Amino acid sequence: MDFCQGNKAPELSLKKFQKIRDLIYEVSAIYFPDNKKYLLENRLFNRLKSHKLKSYDDYYYFLKYDPLRSKELKALFDAVTTNETSFFRYPIQIDAFKSIVFPEIIAHKKKNNQNRLRFWSAGCATGEEPYTLAMIIMEVLKEQIKGWDIDVLASDISQTALLSARKGLYNEYSMRNTSQHYKDKYFIKNGSTFQLDEQVKKLVTLKYLNLADDKNIKTIREQDVIFCRNVIIYFEDDSKKKVISRFYDSLRPGGYLFIGHSESLHNITRAFKLIHFKGALAYKKE
Repeated sequence: MDFCQGNKAPELSLKKFQKIRDLIYEVSAIYFPDNKKYLLENRLFNRLKSHKLKSYDDYYYFLKYDPLRSKELKALFDAVTTNETSFFRYPIQIDAFKSIVFPEIIAHKKKNNQNRLRFWSAGCATGEEPYTLAMIIMEVLKEQIKGWDIDVLASDISQTALLSARKGLYNEYSMRNTSQHYKDKYFIKNGSTFQLDEQVKKLVTLKYLNLADDKNIKTIREQDVIFCRNVIIYFEDDSKKKVISRFYDSLRPGGYLFIGHSESLHNITRAFKLIHFKGALAYKKE
């Protein structure tokens, strides 16, 4: 019996792990250090079973050379990435965006007779972050929103997560940081699920995007704010520097970058000005 037909994952040798790990890194910038081998083992085994492959070597060659490799890489990214998120996650950062950063952007645009607003949620998972931004935009602008050209770009490497985001259907756990005001105004509750209002969804453009894809990222320009929280933790230092450099180029002068509250750009770049808010930090392109 081929081991792929069993229920127990075989041991993944360090050498084979490193081959597959390096291939994942090459195409996605997602990096698994040697001490995270156990995280990859069961997830890789599920992909082997899916294709009825006999060994990790077979899977490596499938990823490397098979005509269907592109489709399988997307399935693999779904398997190895974690989509832990919620609406209004890290409320202090979200409040800094709503109370300080967004009003500053609005004032800048009005002063320069501009009406274009661009925001990017990089690594948006199942959509809670970009939809949070969209709701805040609607709250702040109110009736004036019709006079603005607004797009919240929401990108992720997981097709499954993006499919879930398109549905806009969420459970209680996703709503755990959401106030009753937002629940009542922007969701329809049905039992234990919450359906997001279509007007919120219309402000958001969902897009498959690999942050290691220079060609596509170079098309994203003049962003007012980029949120990329708890994403670059999956990258090693060189990849972090490249991704942050791409974000810098994607921002307009005066634009802001928000990263995870426990993350830092120390030893990654000095291009940004560190901005201190009460209980939160952001990075500004001057």
